[in-house]
Amino acid sequence: MFSQQFITKLNRAQTVTVLTGAGISAESGVPTFRGTDGLWKKFRPEELANFDAFIKNPDLVWEWYKYRKQIISEIKPNAGHFALAKMEKIHKSFSIVTQNIDNLHRRAGSKTVYELHGNIEQNYCIVCYNKFSNEEIIRSEKAPRCSCGGLIRPDVVWFGEMLPESQWSASVMASESAEIFFSIGTSAVVYPAASLPMIAKRTGAYVVEINLERTELSHQADEVLIGKSGEILPKLIDVCYH
Repeated sequence: MFSQQFITKLNRAQTVTVLTGAGISAESGVPTFRGTDGLWKKFRPEELANFDAFIKNPDLVWEWYKYRKQIISEIKPNAGHFALAKMEKIHKSFSIVTQNIDNLHRRAGSKTVYELHGNIEQNYCIVCYNKFSNEEIIRSEKAPRCSCGGLIRPDVVWFGEMLPESQWSASVMASESAEIFFSIGTSAVVYPAASLPMIAKRTGAYVVEINLERTELSHQADEVLIGKSGEILPKLIDVCYH
């Protein structure tokens, strides 16, 4: 399944960077929330996941996110998440850049995780920026408010918002320094995240794609592994690190 060149390079690599997308979370059962369930059939995510909608009808947007938060809280990391957490302990420098907001990488034990689209388990006040965990506010029937009076929103990137600068800058640096760069479970078409594999390749990284099907990145990747990351990554650990 794995080329000898890839195994040799991974064994010798000190710096590894991983980009993950919805595919790795889908293997845990994280739904895409494209409005297929009950009340939410009437709405497109674009209608709810934006700041104007939140200001216009904060209780509706809160109800939508409360529903999402509760579903994701019951979902567990899968073998792919756990395999990446093991790899982090082996390499001198190991970073995960994720487009997912489900916090499954951290829950699996990964330490260095850059969250390009935020984290659904975190929240903040839009006035004073005080932070709140889900546990502090999840029982609220209406949009929760901070002690300062400001509305509390999920700490996720909504449509029309910029990626968090600190997370993006760290992701670019990690990509530029990578000896091995994995692109896992992502279509490689959503920018700017889709630019990271090519940033890594331009600076000399060996680019490995793991996905259920070929993507626009496939013809430029050095190694393409078709299948579930939850099956491929544990096999990689068995082959490469034992």
